[in-house]
Amino acid sequence: MSTTENQTNQLLAAEVKIPQHIAIIMDGNGRWAQLIGKKRVAGHKAGVESVKTTVASAAKHGVKALTLFAFSSENWQRPASEVSVLMDLFMFVLTREVKRLHKNGIRFNVIGDLSKFSNKLQKMIKQSEALTANNTGMVLSVAANYGGRWDITHAAKKLAEQVSNQEISIDDITEASLNSHTSLSELPALDLLIRTGGDYRISNFLLWQAAYAELYFTDVLWPDFNEEELTKAITVFDQRERRFGKTGEQVNNNN
Repeated sequence: MSTTENQTNQLLAAEVKIPQHIAIIMDGNGRWAQLIGKKRVAGHKAGVESVKTTVASAAKHGVKALTLFAFSSENWQRPASEVSVLMDLFMFVLTREVKRLHKNGIRFNVIGDLSKFSNKLQKMIKQSEALTANNTGMVLSVAANYGGRWDITHAAKKLAEQVSNQEISIDDITEASLNSHTSLSELPALDLLIRTGGDYRISNFLLWQAAYAELYFTDVLWPDFNEEELTKAITVFDQRERRFGKTGEQVNNNN
């Protein structure tokens, strides 16, 4: 048995807190490729393998929802050739990997402003979501042309429309009502936000949802992120004391 398998089995057997919802900023693809003397696009292709490994590992650990930051609303500023490769990889995932997800009972979901994508890509996204809509396993959400500020603004506009149409009053606007219009509102609250690649920021990702999430940063570049690294992150999560505004004494007494 490999070291990774042994660590995973120990984690599964132990009484540890498994985060119900994990989100990952998959950073470091380009730098990984440059370190081995290849073009940045090679890193993005290698990163697809890490996605496959992480999805399988998260499902095995019993994670209910996994959200991956694939393409931010700011990434359009990157070189056109790199954006083109990212779009091609997205198409590849939709045509090949979604079938695998469906076979394993995983529900696939895409969040973000999809209006900037080609009609073909938008159609494929809808088809992929429809194919897996009734699956009852882990929910895999991919954030594409997504930004946390966009998400909050979009939710605020929805509430403003309801007020304008006299469906609700201003006094009906609460944290709960705004939350109901944000992405991922039907999923468990975000427990753990992981960022690979060595940077210590969340880069406009899930700003609303991350309010009380535990943050985990690692220097590991995304193509090198594997089951062992996910297990490390979950182990650290288990060791955190989550107080949600309470004192440590209150939390311990409740437990």
